Amino acid sequence: MKIIIIGAGEVGYQIADSLSREGNDVVVIDRNEERLHEISEALDIQTVLGSGSSPEILKRANMAQAEMVIAVTNSDEANMIACLLASAQNRVPIRIARIRNPELGSDDCSLFGTDRLNIDLCINPEREAVGNVADLLECPGASEIFRFAGGRIRLLGFQIDPGAAVIGRKLSELRTMEPDFKVLITAIARKDKLIVPSGVSVIEDGDYLFAVTEAARVREMLRFFGKDTKPPQRVIIIGGGNTGRMLAEAIEKRDIAVKLIEKKRAKCEVLASLLEKTVVLHGDGTSQELLREENIGETDFFIAVTDDEEANILGSLLAKQLGARKAISLINRIDYIPLVTRVGIDGVINPRHSAIRKILHYVRKGKVISVTPLRDEKAEAFEFIALETSEITNRPFKEIHFPRGTIVGAIRRGDEIIIPDGNSVIRPGDHVVIFNPHSAIGEIEKLLTVKLEYFG
Repeated sequence: MKIIIIGAGEVGYQIADSLSREGNDVVVIDRNEERLHEISEALDIQTVLGSGSSPEILKRANMAQAEMVIAVTNSDEANMIACLLASAQNRVPIRIARIRNPELGSDDCSLFGTDRLNIDLCINPEREAVGNVADLLECPGASEIFRFAGGRIRLLGFQIDPGAAVIGRKLSELRTMEPDFKVLITAIARKDKLIVPSGVSVIEDGDYLFAVTEAARVREMLRFFGKDTKPPQRVIIIGGGNTGRMLAEAIEKRDIAVKLIEKKRAKCEVLASLLEKTVVLHGDGTSQELLREENIGETDFFIAVTDDEEANILGSLLAKQLGARKAISLINRIDYIPLVTRVGIDGVINPRHSAIRKILHYVRKGKVISVTPLRDEKAEAFEFIALETSEITNRPFKEIHFPRGTIVGAIRRGDEIIIPDGNSVIRPGDHVVIFNPHSAIGEIEKLLTVKLEYFG
């Protein structure tokens, strides 16, 4: 697929990296020559110097041949114009824009849909971050939470703590510990390795598990693995940007006491006028003295969402050291995520990761609903609707030659959630969640698409 990305910032870079590694023909447009040089040295892509809202520059990028345009500059207006030009002049089939203004951007693109600017998907990193935190507040024991099948199926990532009863147990033994155990372990991250488990795989201290279950059983599952599921009552946020403000607004709607710490006095005054129940404090959220004054030891969740990810990491580690029950950090660099969970930070927010997840489902072959990259994109989980004409329908799993490392995590059939085994059968119309290594994407796509004999 030929894809044009407008904007070579962190978001643009991560998207270009992910899409180019899958064999797509990627062109990146940006005004910053130095940044384009850096990205072209690191990735197998083409670059074009100039404005993505210039018809001439778009022509040089050969946009008329593009199948997708992704506009992710820091300017909402430039992104909207680029998508308008892609639609009106070049008839690009798929148009995606980053819209940061919370009054404009929404997933349904209601202001910019097919009868307006023809934008198919609006990406709002701040809104994505707020949604991620909301999920983590709901399930305190998890570090990552991903939704599938309209929220009915959840994939959770979490660390095994010292002393957990499951340590030393084979996965096949878990059902002997809990007969009604409706959970599937899809992957184990152990140090720098991502392991696709089998029944004989043994859980070790410090393992990071990815597990699939139905939404109604999430808390039960986390308790089984020894995780804390107590709902939070007190939250401290550091960072009063759009993310911090939107997060405070969301938490205010719950029965949770929330404080927000911001360095800039003028911004504090604005926040105090906008937020109804949040206590707004002027100061440095990484200050040990300030955190002690605000009773950090009695805080359930410390959430760091400043623009400085090093400050977010430092503040979260300090908060944990001073007694905060949980700490969550906003991290923009995907390669940082495995590192911060190892050093004691309980949850990670990565808006770029969320953006990539939403874009990838437009790239996948077959009737793919969503795609979720995992662990530095070494693997992914994705949801698709089973077609009657695909190779995997109406056959028991044990008769299907899935690529090595592929695991079917869950099936939604109507109102029923199925955690499958070797005798399970996918029916046409089922929503299926699959976990597979990145190297197997091409093989999986072949299984999801139409059988050759269908055309015979």
